Amino acid sequence: MSLKPFFAKLFAKKIYRKTQLWATNPIETQRKVFEDLIRQAKNTQFGIDHHFDQIKTFEDFSKYVPVRDYEGLKTYVDKVVKGEENILWKGKPLYFAKTSGTTSGAKYIPLTKESMPFHIEAARNAILHYIHETGKADFVNGKMIFLQGSPILEEKNGIKLGRLSGIVAHFVPKYLQKNRLPSWETNCIDDWETKVNAIVEETFNQNMTVISGIPSWVQMYFEKLQQKGAKPVGEIFKNFNLFIYGGVNYEPYRAKFENLIERKVDSIELFPASEGFFAYQDSQKEKGMLLLLNSGIFYEFIKTDEFDIENPKRHTIGKVELGVNYVLIISTNAGLWGYNIGDTVQFTSLKPYRVIVSGRIKHYISAFGEHVIGKEVESALQEAIIGTTISINEFTVAPQITPKEGLPYHEWFIEFENEPENLETFAEALDNAMRKQNIYYDDLIVGNVLRKVVVTKVAKNGFQDYMKSIGKLGGQNKIPRLSNDRKIVDLLKKKPI
Repeated sequence: MSLKPFFAKLFAKKIYRKTQLWATNPIETQRKVFEDLIRQAKNTQFGIDHHFDQIKTFEDFSKYVPVRDYEGLKTYVDKVVKGEENILWKGKPLYFAKTSGTTSGAKYIPLTKESMPFHIEAARNAILHYIHETGKADFVNGKMIFLQGSPILEEKNGIKLGRLSGIVAHFVPKYLQKNRLPSWETNCIDDWETKVNAIVEETFNQNMTVISGIPSWVQMYFEKLQQKGAKPVGEIFKNFNLFIYGGVNYEPYRAKFENLIERKVDSIELFPASEGFFAYQDSQKEKGMLLLLNSGIFYEFIKTDEFDIENPKRHTIGKVELGVNYVLIISTNAGLWGYNIGDTVQFTSLKPYRVIVSGRIKHYISAFGEHVIGKEVESALQEAIIGTTISINEFTVAPQITPKEGLPYHEWFIEFENEPENLETFAEALDNAMRKQNIYYDDLIVGNVLRKVVVTKVAKNGFQDYMKSIGKLGGQNKIPRLSNDRKIVDLLKKKPI
């Protein structure tokens, strides 16, 4: 009998106790993080420019350091990319996590020797909390997989760069390397479809116990496994009992996954980003993810309905409320200061502080003042399919402001796995659920400003084809749940059903 599960449980107990020390002292923990960040960056160019030598309190910080996104910090980042030292953080970063999607092209997010360990520890600790709470540890004897980007790194002015998941691949602990799949060679395949096919071949006859990745891309992997084996994933991998995911809400995929697996498996949600690892699900019994207050990140929160006003109120951890939608602002030991990462969160617990990701500040519909967010459309969809045989692969929502006839409306583009018997009845249920989620939307329906939702079917693999057409198939890329324009859906409509 392997000793690994026994030692995993001992280690899990140790990490749980260590976590409790800071989780039960959140305000003091964040105060220490704040003071340490200011002290270490005081002599950087950013610190000098923003009077870090005069900052003693959060109020001082708010006075001297405005909230910025990547574009606002770009002049500093550009200097770091050129190889200059002591700009945003002391010395040079170890890596750049390269991402896309800004108006100026690629983003280069610094990863420093101080910040990098927290990315690794957080993912590890999420699993250890699961072991501690459930007592389940036998999975450590099996094979584990994370669907990720290529670990091949480029170099820019002496600093290595690549996708975050590819960088993290270089830090897999030695005790996990024998259990980890796919192979290095397979992970290095760039083309996503070719890569998934290779992963299927490599893992098909293995004892897979843990599978991790963004749900939409794991679904693609599962579908190919099922095609190859002509049986459910749960039969192919008889000991697979833990799914770890991040990046998007799992609930819209849960029914589809359980159909592919043909049994339920436990899941752990993570909240990682290139800018930091912010939270992980620490309990199977409680809603939300534990906000990591002791990982070199100082958090601020701005209410989303105040975000666009001049000088909105910036709240620290001790001032947040349950159920309020906040824009997440961070300052980190990688040299990001007052940084808006674009995600919005809601607190589900204040003892300890747990959050859910409610959407993206730029991903919303407010063409008529309704300000619908990602969490609301996901919750409405879940309510509309409860008790039905309907299952859904992917969806996105966009406003139709200038219809050919009638009132404007919200148009839902849905790729069904199992379609509703009556599309109009389903659309009615979806609209009713949406009205419960957003009172402003309800007012627009009642006031005859909008008509009820329209559901448009998307062809099989339509979303995958769309992502491929824009060069974002696979990796950490994901479909926006909603947009305030029709750029995405206009491309989706070009493929016939």
